[in-house]
Parts: sequence; C-alpha cells; structure tokens
Amino acid sequence: MRPFILFTCFCCLLIVSPNTQAQTANTKPQITIDHLALFVVDLQKEQNFYSQIMQLDSLAEPFHDGKHAWFTIGDGIAMHIIQGAPQTKEYYKNNHMCFSVPAMEAFTKHLTANSIPFEDVKGTIGAITNRIDGIHQIWIKDPEGYWIEINDAPHKKR
Repeated sequence: MRPFILFTCFCCLLIVSPNTQAQTANTKPQITIDHLALFVVDLQKEQNFYSQIMQLDSLAEPFHDGKHAWFTIGDGIAMHIIQGAPQTKEYYKNNHMCFSVPAMEAFTKHLTANSIPFEDVKGTIGAITNRIDGIHQIWIKDPEGYWIEINDAPHKKR
C-alpha cells in the first residue's frame, strides 16, 4: 500500500509541476510608468513653462521645500521638476519626452503667441514634420534645454 501512495504522490507532482512552471513563465509583472523627473537649475522658469506653455495641471507635492514642482502628465502619471542642478546642459533631440495635443494648429498658434520657437525634426524653425503615418510633429525646448516632441497622434491605449 505504501509504494502505491508514494507512486501516486510522485505522479501528482509531475502533473502539477509543469503547470506551475508554465504559469510562472507566462506571468509577467504589470509594470507601468509612475513619473518622470527633470533636474533643473531654475525651478520657477520650468514651473512657469510647464504650467503656462504646456498647460499641465499641477499636483500637490509632499516636500513643501520650494525645490519641487509636480505636474500630471497622464492618467496616474506625474512629472517631477526638481531644483538643484549645478548648470543647464545640452541635450540631443533623440533624448526627449513627447506630448500629444488634439490640434497641432491651435498649439503652434499658442507657442507663437508666447514667443516659443518650434521646429520640425530636421531643425527648420517654424516648420511641422508630416510623418509617413500621417502624424504631425514639432519639437521645442523647455527653458533648461530639455527637448519635447509635440504631436497630434490620437489618444489611445498602446
């Protein structure tokens, strides 16, 4: 009787073990973006730019030390601006963040009214890139030199 019980238990382990491994191998953690952070010299200029030019809504920040500004940039996603950088830096256009707007023409008029230059992907001032997929895009820099792509891609889950 005892060998039969051991054999049965062994068979059960063989049946259960592959299923457990398959479940573990096929289960990926659900990783999402929480926030991005910009390290800046002049917090006030950056805060003004993102609230007035980019028209982002501010978020309460817990530090209350005058060195942080938080903005919402999507559903449950924030941007943290942190003062303390020793100097501004030069960034490559390929190192950028991207925001999508519902109407490119309205946004470029807003930029022009606020004396914010924009360019196409090649660097032509005042031009708009018409991508092969039909999306329009422009490029701007914030006061600290961070590149921002603005496009009119439809808002959708990707």
